[in-house]
Amino acid sequence: MNVPEPPPLPNIIGHRGVAGHAPENTLASIRETATMGLAWVEFDVMMTKDGELVLIHDETLDRTTDGRGRVPKMPLAALKQLDAGAWFDTRFKGERIPTLAETADLLVELGLSANIEIKPARGYARETGQAVGAFLRDEWPPGLIAPIISSFWTEALGAVSEVAPGFPRGLLVGRIPSNWTEELERLGCALLHCSQRHLRRSQAEAVLASGYRLLSYTVNDVAKARASWDWGVEAVFSDYPDRLRNI
Repeated sequence: MNVPEPPPLPNIIGHRGVAGHAPENTLASIRETATMGLAWVEFDVMMTKDGELVLIHDETLDRTTDGRGRVPKMPLAALKQLDAGAWFDTRFKGERIPTLAETADLLVELGLSANIEIKPARGYARETGQAVGAFLRDEWPPGLIAPIISSFWTEALGAVSEVAPGFPRGLLVGRIPSNWTEELERLGCALLHCSQRHLRRSQAEAVLASGYRLLSYTVNDVAKARASWDWGVEAVFSDYPDRLRNI
């Protein structure tokens, strides 16, 4: 299988924009990423009832909007009526759930590169992966670096590889499973994204020795960031990149 590689990565990637400083998965949070001087940003993508791709982490709307219900049961027009910023701070009142297309336009404007995490609602992994793949194939701005596509859902990654095989892929895990090499090979992934909390030095060394690239999430602590980089982790995802910049 073709295994596309991303370019060398910076050691810090903004997590859900920069979720410690602005409402996660919003255009405001992505703008803050650029303001902080970061080059790469990560965000979550889910599919709506009418097949549109939007930035949101949870399958339900309660935590990060003033709405209720499940994302896959609502059309884009209804989601666009919701406030996705006021819950974080009144300064962000009126911030909306962005589409992937709107986000790609902003990435072009800001000169940012992206890690797109496919976060499908339960039961929609393959369909969401196909939709993301179709967007990458048909609509990804030609002037932008190809994004990294990551997911915990192997079915979603498999669907992306079928529709848009030229985009680099990363498998997301909590603890590194015993069959990680087989899964990375099967899915054509160049990267493994692991929870920093569960990562051990010996595991990091094994991943790197096998020729794969290792990223770690979510790292907001200086000591944990230093340990990750000492073990060979290429990049960490952080809600508070400003805490880590001077290490």
